Amino acid sequence: MATPYPDMININKPVLSALIITVIAVALQSCSSAQLKPWHTEKLTEEFSLDKTDEIKTFDDYLALEDRLYKQLDEEVYEKSEAGPEYILDRYSPGSAADPRKLEQDWNRSFELTTENPLGGVLLLHGMSDSPYALRTLGKALHQKGYWVIGMRMPGHGTAPSGLRYISRHDMAAAVRIGMSHLEKKVAGQPVHMVGYSTGAPLSVEFALDALEGKSTPVPGSLVLVSPAIGIHAAAGMASFKDSMSNLPGLDEWSFLQIQPEFDPYKYNSFATNAADVVHTLTRSVASRIAERAAEKPEVILPPTIVFKSTVDATVTTNAVVDSLLARLHPDRHELVLFDINRYAVVGSRLLIDDPAPLTDRVMNANDLPFAVTLVTNENPQSTSVISKYKKPFSLDASSKLEHGVAWPPGVISLSHVALPIAPDDSLYGQRAPDNEDFIFLGQMAIQGERDLLQIPADWMMRLRYNPFYDYLENRMLDWVSNNNSREK
Repeated sequence: MATPYPDMININKPVLSALIITVIAVALQSCSSAQLKPWHTEKLTEEFSLDKTDEIKTFDDYLALEDRLYKQLDEEVYEKSEAGPEYILDRYSPGSAADPRKLEQDWNRSFELTTENPLGGVLLLHGMSDSPYALRTLGKALHQKGYWVIGMRMPGHGTAPSGLRYISRHDMAAAVRIGMSHLEKKVAGQPVHMVGYSTGAPLSVEFALDALEGKSTPVPGSLVLVSPAIGIHAAAGMASFKDSMSNLPGLDEWSFLQIQPEFDPYKYNSFATNAADVVHTLTRSVASRIAERAAEKPEVILPPTIVFKSTVDATVTTNAVVDSLLARLHPDRHELVLFDINRYAVVGSRLLIDDPAPLTDRVMNANDLPFAVTLVTNENPQSTSVISKYKKPFSLDASSKLEHGVAWPPGVISLSHVALPIAPDDSLYGQRAPDNEDFIFLGQMAIQGERDLLQIPADWMMRLRYNPFYDYLENRMLDWVSNNNSREK
């Protein structure tokens, strides 16, 4: 077989070495740490990590450590940040409109919703660069139904973007074990379920695999995966190399894939290079373990799992959810819920450059899929009304149901990765700004003008931050958890 890229192979070593040195020299000259702020550079030593598990054994221990962590955050970041009217949108400017400490409860922190005689427990796991805020509304809905709920802040999150420079997937897995162990003790033998959003999804799957293999307890009663990170772009495999290069003088900024103003009180805008590497290694590990477990043909590969996913997602791949997860599982226990794009808004439009129709056609027209599929889509291309098309495993027949009172809002052409767990009435990311103008609003805004005028990037503002079909997702989640809330399942 011919050697690929022979011209590259035949470059002699001295020339190649000189080329590499030249590239590094140019990079060193062009890079500086000018953009890095205290929230990018401070290492918070009170953060939880795997090597602290001898000391931090319980959820109460975790919360006590978290108290010390946030005290350190105040001292090392907030007290070193500028304040005043010109910093009104800076998250780390004390008293700004984006300062999460202004509110009665800081949803960056872990939270626990307790109840007497719980039906079961639910652990909520947010995504990379997110915070427990992302799943708080789903958590409240579960609590109202009688479940004991924990929204677990993952290590490195909810504090400063610098936290993502130092975390590992093993740190996060250790935190997950603490949360699940706590819930197991609190629900007196009732099932404990897991809701994983984005990176929280593979963390949930990883724990379930460990539990089924006898490495952890309890085995989850069910999994609810929202915008799951089962597969990401292959370029993330280069993150480890880039992160290692950031240790060289003048390349500090290479420790971040992107550096943006921090105006979101509950999610980092700057994204650490190490975080990309963590997601890359975590997703590859989980996909590999699922494949290995499926090959062994055990009685159970995963607990009953429902996946909620937009057909378009700029963060994670949708095909991986099918090929690397659901297609490998036993039939009759799992379901994929896909939210299509707004066919009314894009019908005949030449602006659409990436129609997800091949994916939806694939899952709706295949009779060899071992999982159920629900497609939430337009009633027809001439209507904004929404129907759900459902088909059973190993079936081509789909039944349609009109979702009464559900329709695409004007101007919305699709959901997004970040939109799914957020309700339209969310006071930060929702459809309409609340009456309280003292706190920042990052939801739907109709703003036009010249580019590069606002602190918030234009592409950030274009991304939908709430789910018009949130009620549908919440009800399906509640039904899924309830239907699998039995030790006999």
